[in-house]
Amino acid sequence: MTERIVIIGGTSGIGLAAAERQLAAGREVVITGRDADRLAAALEKLGGAATGQSVDACDETAMRAFFAGLGKVDHVVITATGASAGGPFKDLTVDALRTAVEGKLVAQTVAAQAALDVLAPEGSLTFITAGSSGASLPGTAGLAAVNAAVEAMVPVLAVELAPVRVNAVSPGVIATPWWDWMPAEARQQAFDSYAKVTPAGRVGAAEDIADAIGYLIGNSYTTGTVLSVDGGLRLNAAAL
Repeated sequence: MTERIVIIGGTSGIGLAAAERQLAAGREVVITGRDADRLAAALEKLGGAATGQSVDACDETAMRAFFAGLGKVDHVVITATGASAGGPFKDLTVDALRTAVEGKLVAQTVAAQAALDVLAPEGSLTFITAGSSGASLPGTAGLAAVNAAVEAMVPVLAVELAPVRVNAVSPGVIATPWWDWMPAEARQQAFDSYAKVTPAGRVGAAEDIADAIGYLIGNSYTTGTVLSVDGGLRLNAAAL
């Protein structure tokens, strides 16, 4: 039978690229997003081959109702994220940090918990974190803290929820709408700077992370793993 995959936050960027890859792999895909218009646009781009629902990953009641309405699910990918909480540590506000924690750590936790009642025992949970968790880059303390918190759950849940497999992908600098808060010129300058010190010689694309997600879904002998996909940037972070 065709496997069913749910992608929380599948309306743009990494989530949308993952949806495209999984459809191409022959799986049934269900996507979610908070914004109904973006959801509709994503479903149109996917050509009607996927289904979706507008739901806030931070809303525990809504997430549980969403999964309950789906029935059996084979794999869940959680790309939910919120505000960045980036910038110098001395300027990091408590409100910004709380918002970042709510938008990522809390949202990803709520989504994962809600999925458990319908997730197949031979299935998988895949979280999306970020390379900031281990890069030691100045100005990313808030980002690092939030993403490291998600990553810390992975080995624990791999044991606690077994035989369900639990993994995460930790992306480096990926050219997605996440960066749209920056003016276009400044964004391109940032990408060019990162590309110069990245061994792979470029910033990443959403499709790079989608391929990594596909590996973690498909490899039934991989669990408890945080897969770094950053073009080697972590190896040369001191140059930034």
